[in-house]
Amino acid sequence: MSAPVLSIIILAVMFLLATVLPLNMGALAFVGAFLLGSVVLGMSTSDILANFPGGLFLTIVGVTYLFAIAQNNGTIDLLVRGAVRLVGSKVALIPWVMFAITAVITAVGALSPAAVAIIAPIALSFAAKHKINPLMMGMMVIHGAQAGGFSPIAVYGVTVNGIIAKTDLAASPMAIFLASFIFNLAIAVVLFIVLGGSKLLSTKTGRLVEQAAESRMAVSVGARAAGATLRGSGTDISSSGVAAKGTSGSASAAKSASDGGARATVPQLVTIAGLIALAVISLGFKVDVGFVSITIAMVLALVSPAAQKGAINKISWSTVLLICGMLTFVGVLEEAGTIKFVSDGVAHLGMPLLAALLICYIGAIVSAFASSTAILAALIPLAVPFLSSGEIGAVGVIAALAVAATIVDVSPFSTNGALVLANAPEDVDKDKFYKQILAYSGIVVVAGPAIAWLVMVLPGWM
Repeated sequence: MSAPVLSIIILAVMFLLATVLPLNMGALAFVGAFLLGSVVLGMSTSDILANFPGGLFLTIVGVTYLFAIAQNNGTIDLLVRGAVRLVGSKVALIPWVMFAITAVITAVGALSPAAVAIIAPIALSFAAKHKINPLMMGMMVIHGAQAGGFSPIAVYGVTVNGIIAKTDLAASPMAIFLASFIFNLAIAVVLFIVLGGSKLLSTKTGRLVEQAAESRMAVSVGARAAGATLRGSGTDISSSGVAAKGTSGSASAAKSASDGGARATVPQLVTIAGLIALAVISLGFKVDVGFVSITIAMVLALVSPAAQKGAINKISWSTVLLICGMLTFVGVLEEAGTIKFVSDGVAHLGMPLLAALLICYIGAIVSAFASSTAILAALIPLAVPFLSSGEIGAVGVIAALAVAATIVDVSPFSTNGALVLANAPEDVDKDKFYKQILAYSGIVVVAGPAIAWLVMVLPGWM
């Protein structure tokens, strides 16, 4: 059996094990890289570890550490509370506020499941109080998270752009970000219209909206907003150090909320300035986002030592393991000739458009049950040699694949979908709600990749 075929079998077994069992895909990938590299290919361990993505490791650790401090010192609560005040008496704006807040949180570096874990309980509480369709509210939160997920400093964006940077393909980080943002925004508009959003335009409420937001702040960052494990990747959204007893930062945030929205504290203002500085320095001056984010995080830790307590533990180490393991394994796949083998097979179809559509559907179907990050890390390198031929627009295909592999996170089998289901209002039938989410995710899996292909790939061909 040839090395490429054997490596594909190993990859398939890895995905199967990580989907059926609660195993971290990254840990499996390191094992796969070791076995394939040393036993089959005769590579030395130093050659295998040369594929370890050190820069990406620093970036993920830096941005998630920074976000953990921002969450601990109440800055995220402050932003949510301020956004809710802007709603005033307009109930119809509440779903859009939740969409926008979740998008901002992921765009500045938070993991998508972490953002959903924080906002979903608040959003679904509003849905119960103001008779908003819970399916619409929950999906608006998830699509908001995905809308911001491909910003150049977000985990998804850094992962995809890092892979492309190692190739000869034209890189367009903003094009991929905008493609995902606009696509998810368009889905949100359709959801809003179809699921009763137009009826909310004539509904108004008073102080209740702000009171509900304030009463939910502490809960959103506590145990109810966390505690989900992603089957297939081991991504853990831990609430340790976030509950009121866990950190004084959270305690002060809860007290601030209960006081009816106290003024922002100095650490919170410094945190907001730090997030702005992160975007300006890393994007405007092209400075490494990993070093910038961890530098700002340390400044915040010095400004508010209590708020950084437990922040290190809240770094998503399972996601770090997942991404670094997968990219190390992909490096070994390149040594085995697997990338060229698969790409040649796709190219030999003789129909570039069909090949692009096939890749999008593979990404969507597998990602609905496994880790979107792992899928992106595995499929984009497989598509690179095929795209290098120039027969089809590389940016459009990568953007379509990125969208197809992430919009399916509405599935109840993914962390995001499971978080929405778990936080369903008490008066909602959980079985019925589960079936609604499942039906919606089925529509997304079937139609999403095709629409992404039509919008992003087909115009580049024509």
